[in-house]
Amino acid sequence: MRLAAKTVEREIKVQLIPKDPNDEKNVILEIRAGTGGDEASLFAAELFRMYSRYAESQKWKVEILESSASPVGGMKEIVAAIQGNKVYSKLKYESGVHRVQRVPSTEQQGRIHTSAATVAVLPEADDIDIKIEAKDLRVDTFCSSGPGGQSVNTTYSAVRITHIPSGLVVSQQDEKSQIKNRAKAMRVLRARLYEMEQENSTSSLLPNAVARSKPEIAPKKFAPTIFPRIASPTIALISRCISSPKRWTASSAPLMDALVTHFESERLKQELVEA
Repeated sequence: MRLAAKTVEREIKVQLIPKDPNDEKNVILEIRAGTGGDEASLFAAELFRMYSRYAESQKWKVEILESSASPVGGMKEIVAAIQGNKVYSKLKYESGVHRVQRVPSTEQQGRIHTSAATVAVLPEADDIDIKIEAKDLRVDTFCSSGPGGQSVNTTYSAVRITHIPSGLVVSQQDEKSQIKNRAKAMRVLRARLYEMEQENSTSSLLPNAVARSKPEIAPKKFAPTIFPRIASPTIALISRCISSPKRWTASSAPLMDALVTHFESERLKQELVEA
């Protein structure tokens, strides 16, 4: 009887744990190459392919908002919108610095390189979530650069939006239309301002209140590991990872699902202790 009562009590406490209000939201995913030169850009591109394959497995829609390719076929930076069912709840713990140790394809002497890429997962804000005044924006237009045909360097289709109060700057040039570039830039800017606003609001709360209201973020650095294996020291989980991006879905899904399970369990433990 006592065991059954404790089980019922625990289930009630689980139901009473406040849900993250952003769990149902779509996300803006930002990946940037860090230290490691060309190899870091290749790693950033592979991370994006991994998340794209994972999104496909979840039946989510991925839309590239901005990208900057490297000379070796990698990605210096890529920003994408991911839409679907509970996207933020599955990807919110991916934010941080990801590192990898391996022999890159650009290495001629077989030496192991360490490179890094940063990943930011921002809940996509709606107009009702955050209000942006037109007077707070400075919009600059310029000619887009890079491959793209006749519209490159001839028309002022690229857009740079500066949010004056915060100093945030967002540039967009992937589309040939200035209107479309501006719309994409505003989506990214709105998400960044929403994230900033949430951080500012939670920082003024008591420490334990912050822990309850703001989801814990994954460690900023994953331990370096040699492919074809990836690891997260947080959950002591090692998952087989094949280099081919087409097979990354099967390898990455258990790892990301385990991360979510781990952090939600830790949150539950904290709530039960405080209760």
